[in-house]
Amino acid sequence: MRLVVQKVSQSSVKIEGEIVGAIDKGYMVLVGITNGDDELLVEKMVDKLVNLRIFEDENDKLNLSLLDVGGSVLSISQFTLYANCKKGRRPSFIDAAKPDISSPLYDFFNKKLEEKGINVERGVFGAMMEVSLINDGPVTIILDSNELFY
Repeated sequence: MRLVVQKVSQSSVKIEGEIVGAIDKGYMVLVGITNGDDELLVEKMVDKLVNLRIFEDENDKLNLSLLDVGGSVLSISQFTLYANCKKGRRPSFIDAAKPDISSPLYDFFNKKLEEKGINVERGVFGAMMEVSLINDGPVTIILDSNELFY
């Protein structure tokens, strides 16, 4: 599983010109799911995400988590995070889990965030989306389960 986490002051997602999700302070998270990912791994990634300390404290140190600041998440499914560009010029997406695996795990990811008390807005799985954001900091972090847990 791969997450691209951008700390935002606001973010939104549109489908066919209509806003389907929007947040203020929090994270815009691109969520990529690969072959072999499962619910246990998703739970570990959710725990890492909500406890990641990248919000400033009173001394301007990155010491506070999403839970500490009461932030929200705009969650966007993103199979292209598993693009393989080693050969040629056209990416291969063979490492991205198929929709019958990734869609339920994406839903599970969002449900686990909500169970931790996080307000979650989301895009629509598999849809063409326009994502807007104001990156706060800017702070962008990549969380990759292969680097974190294996």
